[in-house]
Amino acid sequence: MFADIGNFQEVLAATGLPPVRSGRHDESEFRAGVVSRDLGPLTLVELVTPEGECFRDARSTRAVDERMWQIDLMVRGRARVEQGSGTAELGPADLVLVDPARPVRFASTASTHVSILVPRRDLRLRPGDAARLAGVRIRGDRGPGALVSSLARDMTRSLSGFRAGDAERSAAAVVELIAVTLEAELGDLRPRPDEALRNRIIGYLEARLSDRNLAPAAIAAAHHISVRRLHRLFEGQPETVAALIRRRRLERCRADLMRSDRTVAAVAAHWGFADPASFSRLFKATYGDNPTSLMSSNRARNVKAPGTGRGEDGSRRNPER
Repeated sequence: MFADIGNFQEVLAATGLPPVRSGRHDESEFRAGVVSRDLGPLTLVELVTPEGECFRDARSTRAVDERMWQIDLMVRGRARVEQGSGTAELGPADLVLVDPARPVRFASTASTHVSILVPRRDLRLRPGDAARLAGVRIRGDRGPGALVSSLARDMTRSLSGFRAGDAERSAAAVVELIAVTLEAELGDLRPRPDEALRNRIIGYLEARLSDRNLAPAAIAAAHHISVRRLHRLFEGQPETVAALIRRRRLERCRADLMRSDRTVAAVAAHWGFADPASFSRLFKATYGDNPTSLMSSNRARNVKAPGTGRGEDGSRRNPER
């Protein structure tokens, strides 16, 4: 168990779990624990945490977070998870899907919960379905959700003795069960005509973010609707069409700046920002850092640090201090 929040967060980061910022914890009474296991491409992390709050904002997200889904299971205690338009009030055995690449807020009693990190290449969700499911309570006391809940609760304590091939096949079975659970949760929430069209438009945008001509008029023409109809489709949504394009382009730029040797101007131009100065101001206003500083600090972090070893039971061990 950890009595220091800083040490706890350092060990938590080593598990690969997306980072969060502490919002409200009583440091004098802080006690927390971490157990991490891998099963093929899956990572399972069991956390024992005190009562408190934490959150992830746009500045906390990393490029790698866009490649994973996070499924959280409550084992003990209660929690509230807020993401997008969803708020999940969770009790023991309940589950929730979290998108690690989006802002999220957690608040809980003293609790134990398990997080499963699943590569998006293995668990494929349509953008519209992911948006509907994120931050929504999935009951863990019935149907396929009960099977996922039971498995996740026990897996962090029992993952040992797997050969490589067995681990991959077992992971595939777990992912399939999660997919069945999410599909069942969607149930009759299939898109109405407007929602289906909006989802098609979002997919169209995602595939053309690097096109400088991507603008409401061109989008409307491509879908045989008026610009006014396009804007009405996004009324009541968290973002307008233009804001959605801007945010997704910024996210793509940030990801490229963190793993590319290209110049800031080249990255900005590739994702549709014609003016580097305007891009830099927008980037700093969004993320708090200018893009050049981000590139420099990321290159410094890329110097290899001593890795963590593994115990015989598959758990990660941290270097002695």
